[in-house]
Amino acid sequence: MPESVLVSKVESYLIEISNDSISLDDIDDFDNFKSLYFKLDDRLDKLQRFKDDMDAQGYTTPFTSINKYGTKSVAEVAIEEKGESSRHNQIFRMKANAKKNILDRVKSAIDSHKIALGNLEQFGYVKCNSCYKKYSMSEYKQMDAKCSCGSQGFTFKINKEATHRIEIIPYLPLSGNYMVLRNELSSYGRESLKQVFNILKQERKGVVKTISMRIRFRDKNKRLIRRNISLGSEYVNNYDEEVRRRYGREVRIESLRFNRTKPAIIDDNHARMALAIGYVKYGEEIIESIKDEILKRRLADFKRINTYDEIINTYKNASPDFIDQYDIEEIEDWRKAQINDSFRKLGYIDKFGNLTRSLKRDLKIRENIYKNILKNIASALIIWDIFKYYMTTSNNSRKIDIGPFPYIRVELDREQRKVFQASYTKVIETLNSYTNIKIIPIPEMDLLLYEKFKFEKEIRSSNIKFNHVALGAALINLNSDIELSKISNAFNINESRVKNEIKNIDTIKNPKSDKSKKFLELIKK
Repeated sequence: MPESVLVSKVESYLIEISNDSISLDDIDDFDNFKSLYFKLDDRLDKLQRFKDDMDAQGYTTPFTSINKYGTKSVAEVAIEEKGESSRHNQIFRMKANAKKNILDRVKSAIDSHKIALGNLEQFGYVKCNSCYKKYSMSEYKQMDAKCSCGSQGFTFKINKEATHRIEIIPYLPLSGNYMVLRNELSSYGRESLKQVFNILKQERKGVVKTISMRIRFRDKNKRLIRRNISLGSEYVNNYDEEVRRRYGREVRIESLRFNRTKPAIIDDNHARMALAIGYVKYGEEIIESIKDEILKRRLADFKRINTYDEIINTYKNASPDFIDQYDIEEIEDWRKAQINDSFRKLGYIDKFGNLTRSLKRDLKIRENIYKNILKNIASALIIWDIFKYYMTTSNNSRKIDIGPFPYIRVELDREQRKVFQASYTKVIETLNSYTNIKIIPIPEMDLLLYEKFKFEKEIRSSNIKFNHVALGAALINLNSDIELSKISNAFNINESRVKNEIKNIDTIKNPKSDKSKKFLELIKK
């Protein structure tokens, strides 16, 4: 496909996606759920094909060809030729920018669709009415809605135990328009976006990728040679031996550098941005629905604050006809005078032009509510969702299954777990009081994740069949002072299942019989 045609075709498809709004109305109805899932999955396939075509045509390195049209000739060049070459350069640069931008949008759209499908995959599944076998939606679509037993009758089930946040789906940059959505955020939304993005970008301790070194040795003719070489990560523990094997026993290493990769919690920039925007925009929706109720309870005079805002907004961008539009200072003075005059009539300021103590206190309380609670809603939600996802899934399922967090690390190290040290107790209390979102404050989440990852290694060779949602709840109960009923409620799991996993944990950690002890020793080896 010609380049210009491909760019035009992709742009048209992304516009088509942006014009097709996503609705979650009656999503628990199977027809609505299936329709949305199939639509997003078909879109993802098409977007992936576009990306493959662009990769094949060199869109990943679009500026490479520009070097061919530079003015690097040693001979003298006529002014007309220089101008012509410059125009060619400009044209090719514009085309290269168009390629880069459209590929960037396609990558963002692909990752956004993966997030949406991952949440839907976790949200619901189907069960055969004949043999009662369970299927994920991806499996259901793959087998053309026909069970292995031959039945075509299925019942749709909502998986309340799984980790999902389908409410973010309408806010994801599904058309790759993450820049537009980012610019639409409020001031506290932009701050919240930065917070969430940094949470997902938390990097682990670097893993050695390559080893760069400068060496000195003598060749067969006894000439002294200096050379820069690079070795792979497989030589990290014996690089000196490998260098001697290649260049002789007399080789000397003059400089050495370990080049490290620092994978993040979500190890893809477009996925991080899509998740951050989705959670922050959803957080703004929550804020819009609960802020008035919170302020009514906390402020001395809620109506007064609304009137105060109305007056500020009325004159914020107003300009009188009798003042020159370019006289900015005079216009600002007029606005200030109009605002103060309105405030004075309502008794909001004293004779010296100072806000009354009561109004000043209400403004300070509102600022603190936005700064300490509302701004942190998105961060609290994504920290909880990632924590719950790790606690309620197995190591293998995080590698294989389609989840709500594409490119998530299978396991976190100590550096990455630091983001789970943050406490959002006030935010969680607010969400529990004003919404139906179920979250509980859990202290030392980072240490609980450490216990979970450690226990996963202990049970790697075990033949005990675990309920991983109940297992996560059991580990929290055993390593904290939180009541079992609160944990079970937050994880949507029956208490009896959690108690059963507590027994399984005890069996693994404290084997009673000699046979069990020998088995545990074998596992540890």
